[in-house]
Amino acid sequence: MEQVFKAIPVTDRVYWVGAVDWALRDFHGYATERGTTYNAFLVMGDPVTLIDTVKKPFQEELLARIASVVDPRLVRYIVSNHSELDHTGCLPEVMEIIRPDKVFASAMGVKALQKHFRPDLPVEAVADGTRIPLGDTALLFHETRMLHWPDSMIAYLEQEKLLFSQDAFGMHLATSQRFDDEVDPWVLEYEAAKYYANILLPYSNLVQKLLEKVGQLGLDFRLIAPDHGPVWRANPKRILELYARWAAQAPTRKAVVVFDTMWGSTDRMARAVADGLKAGGAEPVVMPLGGSHRSDVATEMLEAGVLAVGSPTLNGQMFPTVADVLTYLRGLKPKGRLGAAFGSYGWAPKAVPQINEMLKDMGVELASDGVTAVYVPNEADLAKCYALGLELARRLAEICPPA
Repeated sequence: MEQVFKAIPVTDRVYWVGAVDWALRDFHGYATERGTTYNAFLVMGDPVTLIDTVKKPFQEELLARIASVVDPRLVRYIVSNHSELDHTGCLPEVMEIIRPDKVFASAMGVKALQKHFRPDLPVEAVADGTRIPLGDTALLFHETRMLHWPDSMIAYLEQEKLLFSQDAFGMHLATSQRFDDEVDPWVLEYEAAKYYANILLPYSNLVQKLLEKVGQLGLDFRLIAPDHGPVWRANPKRILELYARWAAQAPTRKAVVVFDTMWGSTDRMARAVADGLKAGGAEPVVMPLGGSHRSDVATEMLEAGVLAVGSPTLNGQMFPTVADVLTYLRGLKPKGRLGAAFGSYGWAPKAVPQINEMLKDMGVELASDGVTAVYVPNEADLAKCYALGLELARRLAEICPPA
């Protein structure tokens, strides 16, 4: 019978042996409308080495792809670059089947794997800068702590000039294409940005340090192989440039207007704020939470200079969806944004001051105390919203002048 799941060559000696998860639609509150991949790589060195495993339900697929190249029992080393369960879920079972000579992880990775599975799991720690020979090539390890877990590390295959980058430089994208140049460029960059905004943004200062370290080491990347999404082969420097830009968190003329509404009043206010932003030279993106997921808001916020938030007051609180998205954004720790609040109310104007407090807690610089309207906004209320948009645009122009 013909082998069903086959490995895909990345280079003459490296194969993709991972799995495609077409069904995944949520990853820790991050909407993954395009699914994801769990990438693992087989290095036909001396000894044969497996880089990462896959989420537990895909164990048989991993082993079948390995078997299409070599008997899995001939794999002597396993490397765990990142201990999160989408990359290690089947590791104990794979170890039991393969019985490798050694399993490598960072020092923090050893602790995490033993906490995940069992205290006596035989894993050997590799220190930052460790080099492990694989015949006529070698793997060079560097820790990347908190990118995005304490255990994270990267592995560089010297002769192939290939970086196994674990979650860094990846994206959630289920596709039958394994390489960047095979994927629609817009989809590729959007999903890379979404991944950065929702996973790595809080660690932007560490991203900058890592990029500096890579430059100091003088590593030349011919390929970058992340644990999710396609392998970067056409222009791996492109994703490095994008990460440098995103990590800098420099604002652009984009202004995100996010809101929810009960009877349409806050909706009308949001549209007036957006018109004022546009008239002032900003580029508004209006995101009603009835049709916008929190992770899509985070993606639009990645390079935005303004965050304007609108909510009606419900039971003395901001609307639940607005509280949800602000809580989510606060955890991502965006920097250098301007902001303002607006919203309608019936008898207790609570939402706007609550939003203001959350924005200040996020480090957002408030452009005003906000705009409120009782029940249905009249022309004067809408004029105030328009003026708020103009003021946000004016302030944004001071830090990000129009081209």
